[in-house]
Amino acid sequence: MDKDKLLRVGIAGYGVVGKRRRMHIDQHQSLQTVAVCDRKFRESGVMADGVKSFTNYKELLDESLDILFVCLPNYLAAEATIAGLEKGLHIFCEKPPGRDVADIRRVIDVEKRHPGQLLKYGFNHRYHDSVRDALKIVKSGELGEIVNLRGIYGKSKIITFSGDGAWRAERKYAGGGILLDQGIHMVDLMRLFCGDFRKVKSFISNEHWNHDVEDNAYAIMQDDKGRIAMLHSSATQWQHRFSLHIALTKGYLELRGILSGSKSYGVERLAIGRRSHESDTGSQHEEVISYLEDNSWRDEIYEFADNIINRNGVQYGGSKDGLETMKLVYRIYYADPQWRDAYGINNPDEEELIKQEDKI
Repeated sequence: MDKDKLLRVGIAGYGVVGKRRRMHIDQHQSLQTVAVCDRKFRESGVMADGVKSFTNYKELLDESLDILFVCLPNYLAAEATIAGLEKGLHIFCEKPPGRDVADIRRVIDVEKRHPGQLLKYGFNHRYHDSVRDALKIVKSGELGEIVNLRGIYGKSKIITFSGDGAWRAERKYAGGGILLDQGIHMVDLMRLFCGDFRKVKSFISNEHWNHDVEDNAYAIMQDDKGRIAMLHSSATQWQHRFSLHIALTKGYLELRGILSGSKSYGVERLAIGRRSHESDTGSQHEEVISYLEDNSWRDEIYEFADNIINRNGVQYGGSKDGLETMKLVYRIYYADPQWRDAYGINNPDEEELIKQEDKI
């Protein structure tokens, strides 16, 4: 690809997330936003800055584009991604990839027919500096091997009870509640540090907000090495909280708080403790690093642009990552038999089980 070429970007869904993505898109020397769409526009036209605006993504796709950013509700994410791929575009889609595992499998089937285009899913928590630094320490081995993980990610509600966010309260549009909407980031981080988890036990509840999507998910998961991860994803956390504790054989790491647009999760910090053999109470001191800037959204977009320009493929957040993270979310749903029966949750591994049976 010509490295001097300006890549024309369209943004499907021009709400809070779409506008934030645009800010970093337009900061990149090789990217330029030329058109957006959102249902809030009463008619198609041109905004004050010269960018075209449309009422839906189908009109947007009639424009001459190179890249499509999909920032749409869950029930439209897979549909718009597939349409963009079929138009010959590179796609960056916000999490989650859709409402369920079937949605992303439909996307992957289309992606396979368009090998020249790149598809990336927006899991920007991987790009926070605290996460990157923690991952470097884990990979270095200086604190030994991971023993277990404990993660809490919660806020005071998931549902906007009226207006543009009302779809989040309905399973047929959202697919899931707090776990799929926000907790998926914690699920993705646990996969980042440990890989895939095969054994899952869970309790899923919607007893507080009383909608047909969950407001709390509690899960205990085990990977192939026997390591345990405990997760609580909550929409009844009245003081917003992000915390991921990683116990290792020679110490621990703890991600405390995370920088966000709302600034409600506190200062982003990484605590590093080293095991002391001389003390019965554990570590004798703790190093704490504070992070004052969130460059995760910028870095994620810039990496995607580099993947396109240099034709080196998507290293992180590709369709395989998206599929495996979605499958783990649905393993958590499926592991609670009452939740599974109440909402007809399918086994996310059913396709693989059928293939294995065919081989026998």
